[in-house]
Amino acid sequence: MRSPKSKSSEAYLDQREKVRSPKKTAGIFSFGSCRFLLVSCVFFLLSFILVSCYNFTGASLTHGEETVQINDFVNNTAYNPNLAQQFSTDIQNRFLRTTLKGTKENPDMLIEGEITDYTISPTTISSGVSTNNTTIQAAQNKLTITVKVHYENRKFPEASFDRTYSDEAVFSSDMDVTQIEATQVKIVNERIINKIFNDIVANW
Repeated sequence: MRSPKSKSSEAYLDQREKVRSPKKTAGIFSFGSCRFLLVSCVFFLLSFILVSCYNFTGASLTHGEETVQINDFVNNTAYNPNLAQQFSTDIQNRFLRTTLKGTKENPDMLIEGEITDYTISPTTISSGVSTNNTTIQAAQNKLTITVKVHYENRKFPEASFDRTYSDEAVFSSDMDVTQIEATQVKIVNERIINKIFNDIVANW
């Protein structure tokens, strides 16, 4: 049988443990809160820096360009009557996916040009395919498109230029004109537009 003194000591110790526990928990909670707050601040700061410096799809807007005017390109070839509209739409969409705004009056940037060559020609015969001990040569054709571009930067005139771009796509000779215009023209247009876009961005 425990003495009254022992019971009193145990009660005192229990009371001290109950008092200590909240303080320990509070300490852990405070440290976790501070760490979370610190991580959040760092993440916010990095996000702000990235948005401020790279808000042009990876390019820095160092000269304050905000607006762009992209005139319809002219097809000066005798082929593919839909080419000019398709190219014009594709290049407009490429630049307007950035922070730039399209305008028809006093643009910071002006892009225009003409399609000067549209050629489909035979190219090197591809490697043969063996079937029943017989080698069959697969013929291929090549589509080449050439575009002249006039670019003006009114915020930074030194970046303006006039350049000619050309690219190509190789495809099976079995494809007809409709298939070529639906698939291969899109491939070549995209390659040329990427070159134009990268040259303009490189000056920023």
